Amino acid sequence: MSIETGVLYVVATPLGNLGDISPRAAQVLGEVDVVAAEDTRVSGRLLAHLGQSAQRLLSLHEHNETARVPDLIQQLSEGASVALVSDAGTPLISDPGFRLVAAAREAGVRVSPVPGPSALIAALSVAGLPTDRFVFEGFLPAKSAARRSRLQALDEERRTLVFYESSHRIEACLGDMTEVFGGARRGVVARELTKRFEQVADGTLDELVAWLAADADHCRGEFVVVVAGDAREERTAESASVEKVLGVLVETLSTRQAADIAARITGAPRQALYREAQRLKNLQAGEDE
Repeated sequence: MSIETGVLYVVATPLGNLGDISPRAAQVLGEVDVVAAEDTRVSGRLLAHLGQSAQRLLSLHEHNETARVPDLIQQLSEGASVALVSDAGTPLISDPGFRLVAAAREAGVRVSPVPGPSALIAALSVAGLPTDRFVFEGFLPAKSAARRSRLQALDEERRTLVFYESSHRIEACLGDMTEVFGGARRGVVARELTKRFEQVADGTLDELVAWLAADADHCRGEFVVVVAGDAREERTAESASVEKVLGVLVETLSTRQAADIAARITGAPRQALYREAQRLKNLQAGEDE
């Protein structure tokens, strides 16, 4: 298959194992006029592995994408062929490239995918959690209060949840997930997929927090976190009312007082209300940080 002129190719590249490059991706990278890369050093190593010249590399990352796009669209309009790559996996999936692809489509430039590796799909394929319906959330906010707020919005999501996370936030992220979703929720931590030190750990969120803490090496590298969706039966109007009452009470009362009064008002079991009040208090404390 020959490379066409005036086409923007969106090329997926290996996550870590260079043997995962597809023959078509290798051909496209070898024949296009320009390779627009998130990091020219990383992509340069890939091209060297393929025995190709790195002279056609052009940096395209989050800090320069807006400035680079007009020139690349001009080159494409004049018949140049361009390959868009990220450091690893499929471009645009929590990586740069959206502005270029959107501008190309607006300009009438053909955009063609060269599919291949994707960290989120790789993690889902080995997680052992439902994959018929899932939600990809990318990277959660860096600060705990904002992260917990986002997780709280996902608490009742029934589809499998997929997140990316970095080494310096993975422990805090799992801790917040445990706080919001509950330690009994099932999850998977996929670390360094396709690389030498690949690990896929599964268990409850409590167990995964303990797994991270057991070995400093478990917190190194790049992560995909997969969390089971909310398996609780859909809340009835009555249970929603109980939660609303408890939510108001914990804003001004102690956990024990809130649970006692909520039990008297609603008739719900006091112990269950106490546990829920503790969870709400912890969430409020996180939001106040």
